[in-house]
Formats: sequence, structure tokens, C-alpha cells
Amino acid sequence: MNDIFSDDFKDAPYWWDGTPRPISTVTLLPDQADVLIVGSGYTGLNAGLVTAHNGLKTVIVDAETAGWGCSSRNGGQVSGEIKPGYTQLSRKYGHDRAYALVQEARNALDWIGEFIGTEGIACDFRRCGRFHAAHSPRQFARQVHEFHHQAKGLERPGHLVEKTDLGTEIDSPFYHGGLVIDSHASLDPARYHQGLYDRALTSGCQVIGNCKVTSIKRKSEGFDVITGQGRIRAGKVIIATSGYTGSATPWHQRRIIPIGSYMLATETLDPALIRQLIPNDRVISDTRKLVVYFRASPDGRRILFGGRVSVKETDPVRSASPLRLEMLRIFPQLAEAKISHSWMGFVGYTFDNLPHLGEDHGLYYAMGYCGSGVCLASYFGHRLGQQAAARPDSESEIAMNGLRFQTRPLYRGNPWFLAPTIRYYQIKDRLN
Repeated sequence: MNDIFSDDFKDAPYWWDGTPRPISTVTLLPDQADVLIVGSGYTGLNAGLVTAHNGLKTVIVDAETAGWGCSSRNGGQVSGEIKPGYTQLSRKYGHDRAYALVQEARNALDWIGEFIGTEGIACDFRRCGRFHAAHSPRQFARQVHEFHHQAKGLERPGHLVEKTDLGTEIDSPFYHGGLVIDSHASLDPARYHQGLYDRALTSGCQVIGNCKVTSIKRKSEGFDVITGQGRIRAGKVIIATSGYTGSATPWHQRRIIPIGSYMLATETLDPALIRQLIPNDRVISDTRKLVVYFRASPDGRRILFGGRVSVKETDPVRSASPLRLEMLRIFPQLAEAKISHSWMGFVGYTFDNLPHLGEDHGLYYAMGYCGSGVCLASYFGHRLGQQAAARPDSESEIAMNGLRFQTRPLYRGNPWFLAPTIRYYQIKDRLN
């Protein structure tokens, strides 16, 4: 299998080449904080920016280096979407709540673009649009129907692409048409995280890596938190761990399904080939349940390709081969291209496929972004920070507040049901 790898192959995220994980400048855990945030990804840093700006002593801790999880491992696709559509949500919650839930995710997309621009974060953010490709004629027919029957007020700017015109968006024999969504965007996730990290430090946050939380105990006033670096007392605690939620917060662990997502980067290729494969430099996904997602690197010299090709594999060397084969089904032109990077991370899913945020007497949380975490985690972190800072404005409450956060009997955080579910989806994708 080694012949598929380049000589300089790395089993680490491509993004880390340009933006290595930051080394914490704080070495000692303080005794006390107004707000302790568990998790230093997009959610935690955005929450910390708000609480620190509101004068609260904010400490952010992480079991690994800052942003080591999905915030620097994702594909850099920015969608502002939730998995259930308006029609499905309206059956469950009624028109008003369904409309608000979908609109809140759209708000997140607008918010992150404005935030990055206002803060001047250099992260290759670009409103490139998405091509959502149909893997079968039946799925394209469904796209056509849904595009022409969008809920009033929730219409997305874009256009349909027939199979005969597929070459305008992608040079692949695999697809049968698709939908362009104009508003979606791309960025470099590690550079974006670094920008957040720098601003969190400037705002007064203390960010401490390699400081795993092992226990959170509620006291008469606030919380006692035990970490690998000692004990800290906190008035409020924010849980911002999503796909990496562990036993320190068992209630949340029972409600998050960690699902592995795998990525690879090709070696440097001829930019003309990249432009041929993806002419408009959009981010791309497809209609399969076991979705794949891919794009060109920001410099236009590589293909970055992701998907779910295993249930429990955590070795990115082993996952590279099946993921490469999936890439070649779509782009056989890359048969000679070597793999320069292969990596994986855990995405936080929920049983209702919706993100959740809430509060229980000073214990706040936001998690379960179900694959749309770049802007949802950022926006929810911002809103959660407002709520933890007790901002008087009603806008800090959003549509996802108060949704029932489901679990299942006997589930304790180990998703034993994933293997049969994936096999079911594989069959369903072939039939649909």
C-alpha cells in the first residue's frame, strides 16, 4: 500500500503544515475563574471571546493542544445548514419553530462571514458556493422537485445543473446532475482557529492545553472542577467538546454520537488539472447518506477529499486506501496522484440530527453540529457566551435553545449501532 503515498507523507492534517497547533503560553492552572470553558475549538474560543469581553475571568482548558480536534481537522466547508429540512421539521415542531430553526442556521453563515471580516482574520474565507452533486437520476429528480418547492422565505439562491452540463461544475463520470448553492463558503480551518485563538488571548482569556477535565462537581456556589493539572473553582462552566465529549460530563456523553470522518490530501498537482476537475473552485458534496465532501486546497494545487469509510478505524494510514478508492470513483484522472496527508477526526452527531445548546444552573453546553460545525460551532459559541455572560438582550436566545436533547436506552457514548447503520445506508445509497 505504500506506493500510494508521497515520499513526504504525513499522517496529520494538511492544514497543520501552514498552521501548527499553538503552544499554550499559560503553564499553571489558576485557582478560580468566573467562567471555565472545556474545549478550545470554535465553540469554546468564540464563547470565551464574549465572556472575556464582558469582564468575566475566563479560563479555557483542553485535553490536547488548542484546536487539536475537529476545529483544525475539518474540510473547511462552510454551509450554515442543519440536516433535517424544513418539511421534516415542520411535521415535528410546526411551521414557526421549523422556520426559526432553519433560519438560525442561515444566520450562522451570515454571522461568520461578517465576524471574519470585522475581526480581519486571514483564513482564505471565500463565498465560493457549493455544488451538491446527485449520485443517481432519482436523487437529481428529488433535487429538482425540492428546488422548485422551497419554503417561502427560506429560498436559497442557486441553480440546477443538468447531467449534460455537468462539466461546468465537475469533470466526473460519477454524477447525474446537481444543485449549486451560491451562499456556501470555504476557508482554511486551522488559520481560522489560529485567528480565534490569538483574539481570545488578546481579550484576556487564559487558554491551557494538555489539561484534561476528569470531574465536574456542583457546589452551593459554582463548580469544583478537577483536571490533570489540578483543581479550579468556577462560577459557570461551558462544555464545548462535541465529538470529543467524554466521561467527565456523562449526561452530554449519552447524547453525542462520535462518528469518524476521514480526509486526505493529494500531492501537489498541476493547477490546470485542478481547474479541470473543479472549474469554479466550489466546495462539493453529494446526495449519498454516506456522504463524501471535497474541494481544491486554497492554493489550488491539491484535492482535499473526505468521507466516512470506516466505523472505528483511527489509524489514518489504514483509512487512506479506501478513501483514495472512493476519490478515484469520482476522479479517475487522479489514479497516478500520490497521497501526501491522511488524517481523521470525530464529528459530534445527535439522535435527532440537530445541534443543541442549553443551560442547567450555570452549566452551559453547545454541541452536536452533525457535520456543519465550522459556522454552527462558531455562532453557537458566540450565542452561548452571550448567555453565560448574562447579556440582557433577548437576541442571545436562539431557536435551538430548549430543544429536548435526546438519548437512547443503554447508550453511554459508545456507538455500537454504527456498523449496522452504515451497512443499511450503503444499501440505501445503491438503491437510491
